[in-house]
Amino acid sequence: MHKVVPERGSSYQLRLTIAKIVILVLHVVGLVGLSIPEYQDWFLSLTPVQLLTTLVIILLFHRGWTDAFPIFAAAAFWIGFGAELIGIHTGYLFGDYVYGPTLGPKLWEVPVIIGVNWFILAYLTGSVFHKVPNDYYAAFLGAFAMTALDYIMEPVAVALDFWYWKFDIIPVGNYIGWFGVSFLIHLIFRKANFEKYNPVALLLLLTLVAFFTLLNFTVL
Repeated sequence: MHKVVPERGSSYQLRLTIAKIVILVLHVVGLVGLSIPEYQDWFLSLTPVQLLTTLVIILLFHRGWTDAFPIFAAAAFWIGFGAELIGIHTGYLFGDYVYGPTLGPKLWEVPVIIGVNWFILAYLTGSVFHKVPNDYYAAFLGAFAMTALDYIMEPVAVALDFWYWKFDIIPVGNYIGWFGVSFLIHLIFRKANFEKYNPVALLLLLTLVAFFTLLNFTVL
């Protein structure tokens, strides 16, 4: 008699299906709301809530709960947040920019939620490329994917008051800095000893790409 593993049973599949539906609905509703000028400010105020909801969904389906996972999570948060601190206060790494009000409460002029965003993006891209056997090649692919997503996101972020660039010019150095910081976080992700696969990662990443790509046509 075949024994059903609880995590792979019908209850698990139902929760996974519900989570995927929630992911799609959240982003479709957000896309529509941000595209309607009358409701844009209200939906913008919910940006931190959407990021935290995404974080919760990721953690609900994360499987590698070893001691190494919180170490990676903390490293991703603080490396990303620290890089933003350097960027904001010195102009190094990314260029001259300042954060607007959209991303919520700030610590030393950097929104606290931005550290969560670095973790989410690194985790999702790392999970997608988790089967790549070589750590450095996998880190390269993950960092490249994060930089590509940043390229898609930048015009939308400026238009929606996420952040502002000096002289309204996005410098090439921003993408070089993004790649470098992302590569470092991805190396830590690869070296950390926990299961890397997450069943919602690919859908979340593709949804984010579609979300910001479509926003380029609706809010610019």
